[in-house]
Amino acid sequence: MSESNTTRKVTGEDEVVDLCRDLIRIDTSNYGDHSGPGERKAAEYVAEKLAEVGLEPKIFESHPGRASTVARIEGEDPTRPALLIHGHTDVVPANAQDWTHDPFSGEIAEDCVWGRGAVDMKDMDAMTLAVVRDRMRSGRKPPRDIVLAFLADEEAGGTYGARHLVDNHPDLFEGVTEAIGEVGGFSFTVNENLRLYLVETAQKGMNWMRLTVDGTAGHGSMTNKDNAITELCEAVGRLGRYEWPVRVTKTVRSFLDELSDALGTELDPEDMDETLAKLGGIAKMVGATLRNSAAPTMLDAGYKVNVIPGQASAHVDGRFLPGYEEEFHADLARILGPRVKIDEARSHRDKALETDFDGHLVDAMQTALRAHDPIARAIPYMLSGGTDAKHFDDLGIRCFGFAPLRLPPELDFAGMFHGVDERVPVDGLKFGARVLDRFLDDC
Repeated sequence: MSESNTTRKVTGEDEVVDLCRDLIRIDTSNYGDHSGPGERKAAEYVAEKLAEVGLEPKIFESHPGRASTVARIEGEDPTRPALLIHGHTDVVPANAQDWTHDPFSGEIAEDCVWGRGAVDMKDMDAMTLAVVRDRMRSGRKPPRDIVLAFLADEEAGGTYGARHLVDNHPDLFEGVTEAIGEVGGFSFTVNENLRLYLVETAQKGMNWMRLTVDGTAGHGSMTNKDNAITELCEAVGRLGRYEWPVRVTKTVRSFLDELSDALGTELDPEDMDETLAKLGGIAKMVGATLRNSAAPTMLDAGYKVNVIPGQASAHVDGRFLPGYEEEFHADLARILGPRVKIDEARSHRDKALETDFDGHLVDAMQTALRAHDPIARAIPYMLSGGTDAKHFDDLGIRCFGFAPLRLPPELDFAGMFHGVDERVPVDGLKFGARVLDRFLDDC
């Protein structure tokens, strides 16, 4: 009998693309305040998909429109510690005029799903939904309890998402000891016999700062040796051009050792230009994990061309390596000088994270990857940015980045994050669903 005359079993691999497209079509742009659409519609969509297969999801709204969805799956052995799978449903804004395909269309073109959130991170949200729905329909319990969290506000620091849940509903994560989330498990093809999959075991700390300089206000036609704009611009210029010293953490050392073995050459952290050139699209990610950094991103001063303002301000995106926060702030103070003040009330700081690349969960990742890609090798790496893992770490949860994707070598994966024409390969999504399903067998 032909398939058209039978009812074919729907698998996670079958659903994952449509789920990803649906999520992309829900505009959840996060502008860093409450002017955007919020995540409520996405939270309701996720809750509906989970309820359809027998789960009992709950929606937590921390502010009107800012909502997260959480559900718990019972495992075969409830005495074992639970695993958290977390993803965020908010995205950074996108200007449709800059894109080849509308960023909220979820269009399929060139064998990819296009749209804001395709890799950051509605792809992982879709994989999780697809795999969980398939397992619930077929009655396949995971070996231990799984907590699912689809979160608001990650793109603005998680205040209305993960932070809210950790502070106000920690019972949701009762018994959870380990977690997987975004920006890890993606591939880097070395050659036809080896494909590395980078599993995130560390994150740089974050310090988004508002810098201010006070000066003497006056008429623009007059000489003024206490011009706040001049002082601020000189300081920001020093900061933007500063060459931060190389600092090799244990995660980066492990990554470089694995990469040295894969490339058949010894790597010198102090001279990485040649090595980074071989890494294609992931070079930007890797290069940023060798140093602390501080990137000036915004300037603000004045209100009229002939008025010298009494204050000037700048915003800086600061990132520090695990174990090097004190050095970062000491260098920052020295570079900026005594006239520049950090407006603590309008700055945001979050810690760095680092864990070892070992244990049962890591073994399960490697097994799952090799089951669907025989030339796979999982290796640790550090993320130059940050994720909601920082909040869950406060509960003593050991966090990894593992959102498996097998990528074509020519794709600039790092450029997809917050970039124009963000997209994820259809085959990569399906691969991720297969790997995640196998991972849950062994987790």
